[in-house]
Amino acid sequence: MTNYNYLPTSVPGFVQQLAVAYIARGYFFYTAGHIPPGKDPMYIDRKLLDKYGVEMSRWQRARRRLVGRASIQYLRYGSFWLLIATHGKHEFFERERSVIRDVRREPIAFAGYSIGYRRGIDRSWHVSVRIHPNEFRWLKQFMVQFARNATREEVEQEFGRLRFEPYAPVVRQLFSVLRAVNKARAELNLEPVPAEAVRTRRRVVTPFAPLRAHGAWPHHNYVQPGDASRRVPTQKGRLA
Repeated sequence: MTNYNYLPTSVPGFVQQLAVAYIARGYFFYTAGHIPPGKDPMYIDRKLLDKYGVEMSRWQRARRRLVGRASIQYLRYGSFWLLIATHGKHEFFERERSVIRDVRREPIAFAGYSIGYRRGIDRSWHVSVRIHPNEFRWLKQFMVQFARNATREEVEQEFGRLRFEPYAPVVRQLFSVLRAVNKARAELNLEPVPAEAVRTRRRVVTPFAPLRAHGAWPHHNYVQPGDASRRVPTQKGRLA
């Protein structure tokens, strides 16, 4: 039995592990869902880990790849769980065939993010971490409305409080928000908000580190009252 980590201790840790460690390495096929209230999360974890033989060493996964067998990974954050697999033969594809999705066609919706795999402007395929369209529309409307009645400093502070890590697509989205904010402020002859208000350097985290190891970025910074991501639909998988 390996010491298999599957419980990231923060939203940024979950997103980083999924995007950088899994999707970027060919894990494209997934099913996801939420553990219903009243169910024991640890029981569900153990059931899924055992059912699909998830707990393997790196060398076991490498050997499976050589003979055309798929590898599968499991992550859970709160009630949200995810199984994600590479190409190859695996009972996962038979048992879950009716609910399996491909991140290249249907990105994973999690905590206000949309996490997928798509062609970039260079026509090459890349992992894509962006703000979910539903969340982005809400965020843009909120920031424009807020900016009409706030000082430049207050708007800068509000940008600084945004919980999204600045992956490249997120940065482009936030600059789109900033342009809309400054257009609205210009109509009212208000001081523009500088580009420096948008954070462009991503903080690399240790996904499975104890909570205290995340220092200035505890979980409560990422789930705020009225968070529109709570209304973003997530994929439904089976727990059978």
